[in-house]
Amino acid sequence: MAQPLWSDPVPLAPGTAPAPEYGSGSLADLLPTLAAGMDVPGTSATIPELTPADRNCVFLIDGLGWEQIKAHPDEAPYLHSLLGSSRGGTGRPLTAGFPATTATSLASVGTGLPPGAHGLPGYTVRDPDTGALMNQLRWKPWTDPHVWQPYPTVFQLADAAGVHTAQVSSPDFQHTPLTKIALSGGTFRGKLTGEERMDLAAEQLAAGDRSLVYTYYSEVDGKGHRFGMDSDAWRGQLMYVDRLAQRLAEQLPPRAALYVTADHGMIDIPFDEESRIDFDEDWELGAGVALLGGEGRARHVYAVPGAESDVLTVWREVLGEQFWVASRDEAIAAGWFGPAVDERVYGRIGDVVAAAHDDVVVTASRREPHESAMVGMHGSMTPAEQLVPLLEVRS
Repeated sequence: MAQPLWSDPVPLAPGTAPAPEYGSGSLADLLPTLAAGMDVPGTSATIPELTPADRNCVFLIDGLGWEQIKAHPDEAPYLHSLLGSSRGGTGRPLTAGFPATTATSLASVGTGLPPGAHGLPGYTVRDPDTGALMNQLRWKPWTDPHVWQPYPTVFQLADAAGVHTAQVSSPDFQHTPLTKIALSGGTFRGKLTGEERMDLAAEQLAAGDRSLVYTYYSEVDGKGHRFGMDSDAWRGQLMYVDRLAQRLAEQLPPRAALYVTADHGMIDIPFDEESRIDFDEDWELGAGVALLGGEGRARHVYAVPGAESDVLTVWREVLGEQFWVASRDEAIAAGWFGPAVDERVYGRIGDVVAAAHDDVVVTASRREPHESAMVGMHGSMTPAEQLVPLLEVRS
């Protein structure tokens, strides 16, 4: 029988998205595994490839995914040389979690929980109690942080168990709500320059017989968003952070392990109509939508009551070959947010969730002018965004 010359497009099924490796190889599994190796109660080792150490340091480089390190051996020779050490010498990456965005990932790192439990399932999500769109990175509008995320951090558990615990980051982050609910416990040490942070992180690592230290650098992500990864500005930051990682590694005290990781990767999106679909100019996508949340490559769509199925149908018809488009329950069942979703988190997830498969974004030029102008984007489950390193150096 002859095949037809054309057929209706088939939307991507939500279950075909490469869901993160929650429970065995995601960012949420890192600190519990390290803490369990230091006999911290309430933690368990869920990344089986990692060997315990008495002193553990996590250096998180915002926006520097696995694929970006692989693609830039000249700009990042030291980090590139460590690729074979990733994930306990297997040479494999971790997965960030969904969405692959900073607020979600930092909460996963600090709490040791997937997004469905810690409750930061996107860049912006609806607060079911108020109906307002909540920016979880900037914490606007104000919401009680410990109501929004009630679980203890791994740092708090470690500190209570007598582990010397410290966070070394920019002073600007010390009192932010995100730090309080994701990265607090022990002592916070604010330093401005990257070199100061590396030196102080090494000092803090040596300050206890058992130590858990976290340090962070943001500007690889910042330059990627603004200029893209094909820019001199981004490459310059990559070269700089490569030297920072080596500086820290060369100062490790005895019985220590350094893990270099990231909160997500990134992808550059061309500035053309095919690659950037403007929600604010597309009447089809806007029909029946009360709130547009998330970000360009990982959208939470909140429908007008009663329009949920219609919005899902339209988004799937318009975007279904380029995005995995799921209802809330389909996304949860596919494991996008973890093995389970807490009741308090359920309503924060969009009635429709859209995760980019192709090199395309859904922008919102009027309501999100700053985000819509970015070159580098992230959020979805593609390898460029989802895969993050776990490079290891031991003393």
